[in-house]
Amino acid sequence: MVKQVFIDIDDTLFPTAEFSELARRKAIRAMIEVGLDGGQEKLYKKLVRIIKKKGSNYDHHFDDLLEELGVKEPAKYVAAAVGAYHAAKGAIQPYPEVPRTLLKLREQGYMLHVATNGTAVKQWDKLILLKVHLFFEKVFVSEKMGMEKNVEFFRKALRKLGASPGECVMVGDKPEIDTIPPKKLGMKTIRAMMGGRHTKKPGKADLEMKNFAELPELLAKLD
Repeated sequence: MVKQVFIDIDDTLFPTAEFSELARRKAIRAMIEVGLDGGQEKLYKKLVRIIKKKGSNYDHHFDDLLEELGVKEPAKYVAAAVGAYHAAKGAIQPYPEVPRTLLKLREQGYMLHVATNGTAVKQWDKLILLKVHLFFEKVFVSEKMGMEKNVEFFRKALRKLGASPGECVMVGDKPEIDTIPPKKLGMKTIRAMMGGRHTKKPGKADLEMKNFAELPELLAKLD
């Protein structure tokens, strides 16, 4: 019987790409407003290339952009970008169905946990901004677990909970980290298809979810 539900954050609880683009574009606009030369679209594309190269959890994307542009005194521009980025990030919202669905799952007796890659502060920041952090019993973040999501990550999480694989489900959008590793361990998996960024990647899950509100019904099918 399913008792423990692990849920990813990005593109599972909220549309990550949509809000990331908004925040990055506002950061670029803020740097231009304080004097940075260059067209907004050109600068945005340069920033995206740096993010793809260094990863989304890297903390110096704006510094690298300004270094690439040859800016001698970047502090003013970095400050403007960071301020605008965080102001935009404060507007992030979960998928509309998320809060009431999480509440319903708690009322049905499921133990809810987060399983996510990234740094602890950034992932907690998302959960708090989304106003969903209180729904979760445990938050397992790769930085604190000492590894990104893989078989050992989930084995370690289950050990911490004292749970068996057969009573656990992982819900997430990326097959390579959200469905394939937990299935190897014997967990059930539900693939989130809402974000759209990873829907073409191969990776068989037990079930697929096109709307977060479907989750209670899908979990019932796995019992």
